[in-house]
Amino acid sequence: MAGGRPSKPLSLVKGHRTKAEIEIRQKAESQLLTGSVLKEWPDVKSDPVAHKEFGRIKKLLKAINHDDDLYGFVINTHCRLKAEINGLVDTRVKFEQTLDRLDAEYEENHMEFNEYIRLKINVQGQILKCDAALMQKRKLMLDISKENIMTIQSALRSIPKKPEEAPTSGMAAFLAKRAGGHGS
Repeated sequence: MAGGRPSKPLSLVKGHRTKAEIEIRQKAESQLLTGSVLKEWPDVKSDPVAHKEFGRIKKLLKAINHDDDLYGFVINTHCRLKAEINGLVDTRVKFEQTLDRLDAEYEENHMEFNEYIRLKINVQGQILKCDAALMQKRKLMLDISKENIMTIQSALRSIPKKPEEAPTSGMAAFLAKRAGGHGS
């Protein structure tokens, strides 16, 4: 079956590998990296949520020897989106609290029905806008994550898992061909 499981970095591969397999994979994986350490952007560093996410991802990438600045743009953008999503969630919660206060004001007869409905529709519209913005940012974050993983995966797929077989001698090729031609 073609495709199968996605390739993993050698550091995550379990099971027996020959020295030749290990050497080929290590060489190929090292060719996928620049050697520049993953750098955190100043705006990511100054935002506590983004900074925490950056540290988490960098630690994970370091564990598989992929904490390379080649992925810096994607990782920093991912971290900024994480912070923006958290901010939108906080804003949405505040709008929900506003709705609760609005309901309480109406129930205590401090507000006319028409004014209450107008304000309630307005706040609900803001909540829907928050939801739309959240969905858009979450989709972008997911797309970035997929692209980053798929980019790494596609690079890893190009790594040969097994060493190439050494070319056979002329006599061995002749005998193999001869044995195959006379079989039943």
